[in-house]
Amino acid sequence: MARWYIIHAYSGFESKVKESILAEAERMGLSQLVEQVEVPTETVTEVKRGKKVQVERKFMPGYVLAKLAMNDDIYHLVKNTPKVTGFLGSSGKPQAISEGEAARYFGAQKEAEAAPKHKVNVDYEIGDSVKVLDGPFASFNGVVEELDFEKNRVKVSV
Repeated sequence: MARWYIIHAYSGFESKVKESILAEAERMGLSQLVEQVEVPTETVTEVKRGKKVQVERKFMPGYVLAKLAMNDDIYHLVKNTPKVTGFLGSSGKPQAISEGEAARYFGAQKEAEAAPKHKVNVDYEIGDSVKVLDGPFASFNGVVEELDFEKNRVKVSV
């Protein structure tokens, strides 16, 4: 029966470790014992050089989740994979995590991807009277002319 294990790898080499484990299992004829190998990632929008860019960011840097039917061959296959430092567990023994715990990691990953990033709720409407608090027009009164929710901006006539 396959169970989830957490593999500790060098940070930045998680995808390479995933590919190596799958390729080595295939080469050794053990692919039926390696059900799934995942690198938890989330898609984040970053601003680079003034442009919004979608970037895949590792959700758990330095860790790879693998659903394995553990035996000596699989243990040594993973342990001898380049850039792997070992399994998460006590006294050198791999400690399996529950299905619920694995689902929580993947659930948190999906939740982070679905959550809106840095959205600010503005309670202004066009025509509202506002007071400018900062900048060269501080302490001036103005009227809201335009709302740009994408950029979180309000255009005000002073």
